[in-house]
Amino acid sequence: MRKFTDRKLLVATHNKGKLDEMRALLAPYGIEVVGAGEMNLPEPAETETTFVGNARIKAHAAAKATGLPALSDDSGIEVDALDGAPGVYTADWAETPNGRDFVQAMTRTWDECEAKSAPLPRTARFRSTLVLAWPDGHDEVFEGKAEGQLVWPMRGQQGHGYDPMFQPEGFEITFAEMDPAKKNEISHRADAFRKLITCFEV
Repeated sequence: MRKFTDRKLLVATHNKGKLDEMRALLAPYGIEVVGAGEMNLPEPAETETTFVGNARIKAHAAAKATGLPALSDDSGIEVDALDGAPGVYTADWAETPNGRDFVQAMTRTWDECEAKSAPLPRTARFRSTLVLAWPDGHDEVFEGKAEGQLVWPMRGQQGHGYDPMFQPEGFEITFAEMDPAKKNEISHRADAFRKLITCFEV
């Protein structure tokens, strides 16, 4: 595994919630974090059908455009009753002409479970794939997940995306009801991040 020795890292996301999570996770390592949106980078088309494929597209595009090492995350929620959907298309389910609407996406997800008369609990998992890419084309891949179940109605004001309808395994509250610091200890992204930080260790 290639070690990360730089002091500045570009996080290839335009999602403020995801960037804030990454900043918090990277803070203990003394690494300066800058987001793709802050550098006015375009968002590349995510044309792959897997989390790792789309994460690679974003990381390599950002590294090539800036000459900085770039970290990207492709993540989503897989609902067992929907045969793993929305999965890699999680963000697509939230797309509207006026931007992303995750309330709409969560409502669609629950409605589709209802239409299938899916039994309770409706098990699901968040998946996160991190790709750390260097300008020379090398990359390292780290994958994580968080098991849990869907709840309805939505609960909580913290977090982002599908957090208000996801109750992680072993808890009675949703990610959106959870203190962000606690979520950052148990989330799918935290699971992948624990593997990523082996790149930072001497």
